[in-house]
Order: sequence, then structure tokens, then C-alpha cells
Amino acid sequence: MICLILAAGYATRLYPLTENFPKPLLKVGEKTILDHLTDDLAKGGHISEFVVISNHKFVSHFEKWAKEKSYKITVVDDGTESNETRLGAVRDIQFAIETLNINDDVLVIAGDNILDFSLNLFIEYAKEKNASAVMRYFESDVACLRKCGVMEIEKDGRIIDLVEKPKEPKTNWCCPPFYVYMKDDIAQLTRAIKEGCGVDAPGSLVTWMCHNTRVYAFEMPGKRFDIGDLDSYEKVQKEYRGIKIV
Repeated sequence: MICLILAAGYATRLYPLTENFPKPLLKVGEKTILDHLTDDLAKGGHISEFVVISNHKFVSHFEKWAKEKSYKITVVDDGTESNETRLGAVRDIQFAIETLNINDDVLVIAGDNILDFSLNLFIEYAKEKNASAVMRYFESDVACLRKCGVMEIEKDGRIIDLVEKPKEPKTNWCCPPFYVYMKDDIAQLTRAIKEGCGVDAPGSLVTWMCHNTRVYAFEMPGKRFDIGDLDSYEKVQKEYRGIKIV
């Protein structure tokens, strides 16, 4: 399985910290956000290669970071240089797959989240289902639901539908930016885009997938820290202290 890390954003809400430095390489504790994610995954033995999808502005930072790691990491430059010209998450996934001729199952993750549980549990869930999968968590706040991808799910965990930023959410199940796509499913990515799949939010691909193949939702067994602005970064620095990932 290949791990694609979405890291081509510009994190304008974290300025001045990220004006000239990529958010995924900010430190939480003694490690960068990416270190927390990739070190955990490397221990599971499921990932054969990590692919960091960067914009042109920050690619040198990721290349330097990759050289210091002991496992295989490839950094790809999507060529964009500003928030206004970014490709969007789905087109970045397409760009990496086509650039590297990837023909494998893929784990797609955002490079700006911290978890207090192991992503290997998520991969094992998808393998047990032998199907593509996403994560889910229960959100009671309607205002938060309106800013997220919200899923309708059957009793066995299969996703019926996912709507990005719904005005009237039908459920309380949110979809954070972690996805496993089986090889045959991700091979349909170009078709999905041609058929109108949204390209900005990564959840848009889930919407298309769940109407064209089997996609299941793994309930998060722990907590996720989404680092979006200065307040949330300060919060995770205080809360994420010595949490042991299991």
C-alpha cells in the first residue's frame, strides 16, 4: 500500500507561522506533525512508500525532511505557487498517481492532523472489509457539521452518501481526511473527475466512490486534533503531551 500525504496547501490561517514554512512540518511536542503520522504508519508494516504531495513553494522543505527519515519517501511538486492557483486535493491525488504511475492500494491522509490512536487500525479495518474505507466520528454540534463532510451509513458500516458542508445535515457522522482506496477503485479517479467529482475537498471523491463501489466507514477509536489556525495549533500543543499511540 502507498501512503499519499496531502501537503500542498498554503495554510493562510496560520500566518505568520506558515507564510514561508509548511504546516505539516510544524512541531507538536518534539516531533513534526508529519513525523507523528509517518512514524506510526511505518511501525505497522502496511506501507511500502510514502508520497508527500507538495506545492512548489514548500517542496524543498519536504525534500530536506524526507532525507532525514529511514523509510522510503518520495516528494512530488504539483507546480503551484499560491493559494489561488492550488490544484485542489482530488487533483493532487490524481497528479501523484499519474506522475509516479501508482498501481496499488492507497492510503490518503491530510498532513495537518494529529491522532492519539494508530492509523494502522484503520488500514486493518479496510483490509478486513476488502473494500475502500474512510473514517468517521460523531459530531453533535450542527455548526461543525455544516463545515464538514457528513455521511449516511448502513448498519454494516457501508456508506450510502456523503455531502460536503450540508446546510441541513442528515446525520451526525463526520468524515475526517483519512481514506483507504483499493487499487481498482482509485483507478477510476480520472473517470470520477470527468463525471463531475469535486476536486477541492478530498471528501468529494468519497461521494463519487460510494455511488460507484463499496466504501465503508471506520469509527475513530480515539481523538483527532485538526490544526487549522493559530488557536487550534496552540490547543494541540497543550493537549497533545506524551500521548501514547496504541
